[in-house]
Amino acid sequence: MRKERLPLLGLCLGLFMTVCGGPAAKHDGAFEKKDNGILIHIAHPRPGFPHNIHIEAVTPNILHVVKYPGETTTPPVSLMCVSRPETSVRFEAVEREGTISFTTDSVKASVDEATGQLTITGPKGETLLQETDRDQPQFTQGSEAFTVSATFASPADESLYGLGQQQNGWIDLRGKTLTLLQQNSNVAVPFLVSSRNVGLLWDNYSITRFGDLKGYQPISAMVPESDGKPGLTATYGDRITRNETDIAYTYLPDLDKLPAGYKLTEGKVRWKGTIEGTADGLHQLMLYFGGYVKVWLDNQLVVDRWRQCWNPETAPFDIRLKKGQRVPLEIEWTPDGAESYIHLSCLLPGPARYKNTYSFTSEVGDAVNYYVVRGANADDVIGGYRMLTGKAPIMPAWAMGLWQSRERYKTQEEIINTVQTFRDKRIPLDNIVLDWQYWRPDQWGSQEFDTSRFPRPEKMMRTLHDSLHAHFMISVWPKFYTGTENFDLFQKKGWLYTASVNRGQKDWLGYVSTFYDAFNPDARRVFWQLMDQKLFTKGVDGWWMDATEPDILSNTTIQDRKTLMEPHALGTASRYFNAFPLENARAVYEGQRAVSDQRVFILTRSAYAGQQRYAAATWSGDIAARWHDLRNQITAGLGFSISGIPYWTMDIGGFSVERRYEHPDAKDLEEWRELNTRWFQFGAFCPLLRVHGQFPYREVFNIAPADHPAYKSILYYDRLRYRLMPYIYSTAARTWAHDYTIMRPLVMDFGGDSVARKIPDEYLFGPSLLVSPVYQYGARTRSVYLPKGATWYDAYTGEAKPGGQTIETAAPYERMPLFIRAGSIVPLGPAIEYTGERPADTITLCVYTGADGAFTLYEDEGTNYRYEQGARAEIPIELKNGILTISERKGEFPGMLRERVFKVVRNAPLDADAPGVLVHYDGKPQRINTY
Repeated sequence: MRKERLPLLGLCLGLFMTVCGGPAAKHDGAFEKKDNGILIHIAHPRPGFPHNIHIEAVTPNILHVVKYPGETTTPPVSLMCVSRPETSVRFEAVEREGTISFTTDSVKASVDEATGQLTITGPKGETLLQETDRDQPQFTQGSEAFTVSATFASPADESLYGLGQQQNGWIDLRGKTLTLLQQNSNVAVPFLVSSRNVGLLWDNYSITRFGDLKGYQPISAMVPESDGKPGLTATYGDRITRNETDIAYTYLPDLDKLPAGYKLTEGKVRWKGTIEGTADGLHQLMLYFGGYVKVWLDNQLVVDRWRQCWNPETAPFDIRLKKGQRVPLEIEWTPDGAESYIHLSCLLPGPARYKNTYSFTSEVGDAVNYYVVRGANADDVIGGYRMLTGKAPIMPAWAMGLWQSRERYKTQEEIINTVQTFRDKRIPLDNIVLDWQYWRPDQWGSQEFDTSRFPRPEKMMRTLHDSLHAHFMISVWPKFYTGTENFDLFQKKGWLYTASVNRGQKDWLGYVSTFYDAFNPDARRVFWQLMDQKLFTKGVDGWWMDATEPDILSNTTIQDRKTLMEPHALGTASRYFNAFPLENARAVYEGQRAVSDQRVFILTRSAYAGQQRYAAATWSGDIAARWHDLRNQITAGLGFSISGIPYWTMDIGGFSVERRYEHPDAKDLEEWRELNTRWFQFGAFCPLLRVHGQFPYREVFNIAPADHPAYKSILYYDRLRYRLMPYIYSTAARTWAHDYTIMRPLVMDFGGDSVARKIPDEYLFGPSLLVSPVYQYGARTRSVYLPKGATWYDAYTGEAKPGGQTIETAAPYERMPLFIRAGSIVPLGPAIEYTGERPADTITLCVYTGADGAFTLYEDEGTNYRYEQGARAEIPIELKNGILTISERKGEFPGMLRERVFKVVRNAPLDADAPGVLVHYDGKPQRINTY
């Protein structure tokens, strides 16, 4: 390959071709032409900075950047990205005045030959992404590879979104710091979306920190000494007092640091003291806790939370301080369990020149490896992500209906009786879920039913399918007890993580267990075979893949979690720590697709980039049942959705419950009912509608009697969800066909509205519905921002309101604020009690005038993959200048309705049976004047 110092034209022939097969010769700062890009050689690289940089054009809008620390330029193996057919992308590469430029028709990458810093601009010269130098090496030698890092500029008018699902209440991540680390309730997906319509996919599988390079430090960094003693006075149980510097009971081993003689069940722990500003600016504090906790900062109550002790969560809070300024700090913690955790850390202000930056820093890597996606809008950016990592298949139609679950149905009779009650009471339902412990007590991982409680599982599933018209989902863990036949099989093959077994570590039920190595292709194949033989052939419809972080031992240290994930088929647990859920979902998806045309459905507690291609939805883990947990699920779902994986759900009502709700007095019972009502209202407008949790039971008829407003409201939104099924299923199909996103942060549709893009608690459900959940107890109004550039119709009254304003709108107990954008066409199907009850032979088209709009009604068989080969139908519908055009049907599939009635209704309440124009449709075009 020759050196190039003159303008160069070339063709990019594909992302996944090998760049170079081994060590490269030393060069003097030139670049080499490659079939799919260029390889730049830094003439005099600084220690810890790149020697070689490979830039390739995946498409005119997507660049792949790999920075190597040495002479070797072998591309890192990617688990998140998929192989694609070879494509040709025209590019030009030139060197001029110390800068090498790589230009496609849409983007230009400019690399400083001396530093290796890279800037990517758009066709008008606008900056899309810019690396910046923070005097921090990009490569730091570790024991097995490098710690790799890259820092990017972020102007003050930029907002950042995504990176998976976090429980911190943030929507805009600019200026925030978080760790991408798989754990119960927090999901790492290293895809970042900018309000500049740019995406950054960080291709690394180790634990990664985003944001400030420093990361959070112990609170001791802000705690001054008092009279020569540590500055916090701690009181344990009103009888043990000592001076402390840190609050750091973070993991199981840390509990040994508790004062001798004190047990967590004894009562409150209090810390009092002061914190001090280390520099002028914002000091960000992060509390990690289980149990009850209150924090007063500068004599203001800033945290008042509860979380189940065994699954801690975070609560961020900030304060602006001058350097040396001191303010009082007081913390009151009631552990609420024999094992509880609390940790307080701080993120300190840095130099002003670092303010407008963010970084990615991964523990283990061989190269800095990322993709940059330019789009016309956020959907276009996510489309680029899915082109790289795989498309999202259409979920089965039944998955869009209501799922009922609890922890747990203990017998076959409980399951049948529960579904029968739904049918008797005419409450729409599609899916009943069987959680863990359906096996015999010592047979976890057997995938066998305990026949003393589930004597005839095949008959149970036939009854559910044939008589009760319901689907059945079951929990399967990647976990095996010692002494089981399956444990012995996997152990013999060397497919198990061994540390927990070698140490005789018992789980919370008292048995020794471990997880299988999902990175081993043979282990994945046999894992699915067990599921197929024991469960799928009996009639299981969907898979609940629990604890896929993997959660081998809860609340142990991060280093111990890595130890528990060895031996590892691909390398080390440190290198692949975050990717277990991706490979575990792969086992099920590839296994089922190999034996059946039945659509795969996977629900998993964790996820990683690319998981959407395996028909995997994610739920937000074992969250608690408090109002702030309801609030945090809004941003958790939005952050996850804009990370490129379209199917998300949660435990409606929260999984873990305070004791006051288990045997409530009248006051607590009413709060419990209202909490579940508000949560269900929100859940009805999520991609998947799922009720689950510990006792009290979560079936609507167990929450409240039929004449109670809680029951009435839950039933109302359940029925509305089923009426909306043509809208929801068509939107789901759009995620496959056009890489759409169902649950949409406002930035996706109103990126030019600087107010809308920072709203954390509103979103669009599909293209039309503006959802504003209520998450405050006793609230009967809610402040709602109506994004500018649109007119908004109240979904319950039909009243139109202009956008660009904040209104205080009614939020009575039984209703949640819901608005519809002008120009919308919202199809409502007939009232049904399960998705396959009847075809949508009559569809009400709710048309909202004041703007032009369009909607494509999509239909297929709903349960198989024949839609991929063309067995599907679409009916394009357009609203223009008040004229509604229902166009000619495109496509067909077995069982398709050839004729139906459309009822066209104008600007009416969404839930009303308003008068309209009836249109008999036989697949030929129709035009209706809506005025």
